[in-house]
Amino acid sequence: MAAVLVLVEHAEGTVKKVTLELLTAARRLGDPVAVVVGTPGSAAPLVDKLGEYGATTVVTAESDDVATHLVTPAVAVLASLVASEAPAAVLLASSGEGKEIAARLSIRTRSGILTDAVGLEADGTATQSIFGGAVTVRSRVRTGTPIVTLRPNSVTPEAAPTQATTRSVDVTLDDAGRAATVLERVVEKKGSRPALADASIVVSGGRGLGSGDNFTLVEGLADSLGGAVGASRAATDAGWYPHQNQVGQTGVTVSPQLYVAVGISGAIQHRAGMQTSKTIIAVNKDPEAPIFELADFGVVGDLFQVVPQLTEEVGKRRS
Repeated sequence: MAAVLVLVEHAEGTVKKVTLELLTAARRLGDPVAVVVGTPGSAAPLVDKLGEYGATTVVTAESDDVATHLVTPAVAVLASLVASEAPAAVLLASSGEGKEIAARLSIRTRSGILTDAVGLEADGTATQSIFGGAVTVRSRVRTGTPIVTLRPNSVTPEAAPTQATTRSVDVTLDDAGRAATVLERVVEKKGSRPALADASIVVSGGRGLGSGDNFTLVEGLADSLGGAVGASRAATDAGWYPHQNQVGQTGVTVSPQLYVAVGISGAIQHRAGMQTSKTIIAVNKDPEAPIFELADFGVVGDLFQVVPQLTEEVGKRRS
């Protein structure tokens, strides 16, 4: 079987969950080859986990250049492997960085690209949600090597243990690849909640909360479920919650196993960012709110009564 290149997303010696999803999807197309681009020593702690989820080969590309240049080292490594390996496809996460790498790789290899896929079949056909979520299409690349970015939480990770072999390749950058240099890095302080784009459970609040202070209700429910906190554009524009938590077409696109919309009417801009969620629960006092058209389960009621009761019941069952 032909190789399928999977760009590994990792942090602090740990493989990110989206990479396990990519390896699971890659097995439908061919033999998964995990590509680790990082600073010296970053690949070794990842090999066992990658093999557990089906990577037959782990290609390590380690260099100090990875720390001082943004996406160009990964683009250079993948372009070299596409030329030498002739893979069946290249899979990346639909993160901001993943999509930039995919776009640059597409141009460099003269290959077709599909972004934000939510499904991938054995023949390479991808399912995408486009035009703000108004249309669902099935697409397939017909030029060059298919490059596909997969939205997190679109595929359930399935272990398929193998004894992965490892080999190393050089990271070679031309002058253009060195044109931008990282001069300083500032580590963002993060809480205990999962990252919004990667979370399997998301609880979002909207205009119905009435004020930023009432987002404590959303945070309490999210914490009881072990999920991330999101917000509608109306809520972030009003200054009730940080813009980096905005879910929607102009914010973060999520596809969790469970999405809870609290006090969100369901404008098309918001729906475009969450409608591929596996299960959607909506709490809104307006029975005609558009969000109920998407919801698998809906509660018509006062969120200030419903959410505290729901949080309490979830806490009882998890204790």
